[in-house]
Amino acid sequence: MAGDYYRILGLPRNATEAEIKAAYRKLALKFHPDRNQGNKEAEERFKEASAAYQVLSDSQKRSLYDQYGEAGVSAGAAGGAGAGGFGGFRAAGDFGDIFGDIFENFLGGTGGGGRQARRGVDLKYETSISLEDAFHGTQVTVEYDRHASCAKCGGSGAKPGSSPKRCAQCRGAGRVQFSQGFFMMTQTCPRCHGEGAVIETPCKDCSGSGRVRQRTHRTIRVPAGITDGATLRIQGAGEAGGHGTAAGDLYVQVSVRSHPRFERTEDDLYYSMRLSFPRAALGCAAEVPTIDGDPATIKIAPGTQDGTTLRIRERGMPKLHGRGRGDLFVKIKVDVPTHLSPRQKEILEDFARTLDGEREYPEPPASPQAGIFKKIFGGE
Repeated sequence: MAGDYYRILGLPRNATEAEIKAAYRKLALKFHPDRNQGNKEAEERFKEASAAYQVLSDSQKRSLYDQYGEAGVSAGAAGGAGAGGFGGFRAAGDFGDIFGDIFENFLGGTGGGGRQARRGVDLKYETSISLEDAFHGTQVTVEYDRHASCAKCGGSGAKPGSSPKRCAQCRGAGRVQFSQGFFMMTQTCPRCHGEGAVIETPCKDCSGSGRVRQRTHRTIRVPAGITDGATLRIQGAGEAGGHGTAAGDLYVQVSVRSHPRFERTEDDLYYSMRLSFPRAALGCAAEVPTIDGDPATIKIAPGTQDGTTLRIRERGMPKLHGRGRGDLFVKIKVDVPTHLSPRQKEILEDFARTLDGEREYPEPPASPQAGIFKKIFGGE
């Protein structure tokens, strides 16, 4: 096959073994006949690349080729007649590794066979709980449809009293080989579809699938302190796998509903307390509701301002999978009355006068214009 083998692979003459292998693999993937059906030019390019790799990947053949060209390789191979293969050459030692990688790209893998442990599909369910339930922990019952393992055949898919038979076409491997020119190709067995076994007498309940559709009820424990949006995983509660293989999991996403009194940030709770102006000014003891139902008493210091935040330690949410609780923060909102009785107005006016009497308001400095007006219109 004419042509410079280095040029065919796009390599310099001092290319390493790894570079030769990588260059060939790239060309083989690009020009392989399975990817270029009916393309004669691609087929020729594939043959050229294969011939070049067969020589350059073998240190002895490469040495002969570097010294004498293709004629040196042909002479060196004369003693190997009868080796078989396309065009009289034999595959290099790691040709199988190269084509194992190529076939894996074409066929999704060449390893194994027979019944694989194809796990069932995972399912997702959403539920909501109150903040009190999140505080104490609770149980929720979920109801959903799923494919479960057939009880009659035990998930095998075969009629009770019978069993799946080994596939005669692939002999239980799940894959079959066929020749493509001088290559041996591998593909999923068309008779058993990769199972490695066939069901000759299917179960009537599941029609041979090993699964039946059913309505499922399951009670799930929700731990105390769970946060909004958290997901619980129930192993094996998803879709059953085919023919008795492992079931998938059920993922339950929990949302915590908003509360009319409290706002939550992680493990802490926030409560807004409205306080009248006199109580804020004079100070007092105030009762604060808590999420656990046991009110707490806090001391309001005299002169507490609007927006002041007080903390009550360990009265928030429990820490999920931990010890202790978050804190409860109380934000003070001082109420300003909008409707006053005549008596209340009178009292507040007296109070305002006492405040005004205690304050000194300095006279603003006289402006030059004020002096001119005094001269014109009189005055001191």
